[in-house]
Amino acid sequence: MMGLAVPDAMTQETTVRRAAEGDELAFARLVATHHASMARVAYVIVGDATMASDAVQAAWEIAWRKLRDLRDPARVRAWLVAISANEARAALRRGRRRPVVDISVSLDRHGDGDPADGIGLVDLERALRRLRPEDRSLIALRYVAGLDSSEIAAQLGVSASGVRSRLARLIERLRTDLDHD
Repeated sequence: MMGLAVPDAMTQETTVRRAAEGDELAFARLVATHHASMARVAYVIVGDATMASDAVQAAWEIAWRKLRDLRDPARVRAWLVAISANEARAALRRGRRRPVVDISVSLDRHGDGDPADGIGLVDLERALRRLRPEDRSLIALRYVAGLDSSEIAAQLGVSASGVRSRLARLIERLRTDLDHD
């Protein structure tokens, strides 16, 4: 299966090493492989497409400069997603823009169906907005980027069990918020 988009571990490590040495083509491969995950995580944190795009662009600039410092090339995905999440949180702190959720876009995802079908999505977006950026980041790293608790823990400098506990509390809080809405 040569046409798979996800590179095997050896190819990925080679690509990371070559990009760290300044190979622009190798870096472009990293961008092609990881950009979408980084953008999804940033969007969940900031809730604004423009801010998310800016955060990911800043994350790629950081990655280009610091790729040589990456200790384990096999963990490049978690490293890149964490940089993107950090930049998204920084963008919120700077407060360049207020995040706005365009409800029409959310409801239009279902096409010409009943607009009431999108109410659950609007409620979820509203509940996520009530969370602190750090909490949205944790949820995004786990459920949007698909990182496991040990990968998240390594990026945040906490224990994997701490990540799981915090996620459990956040999910319970979201359930409670959604039940009240």
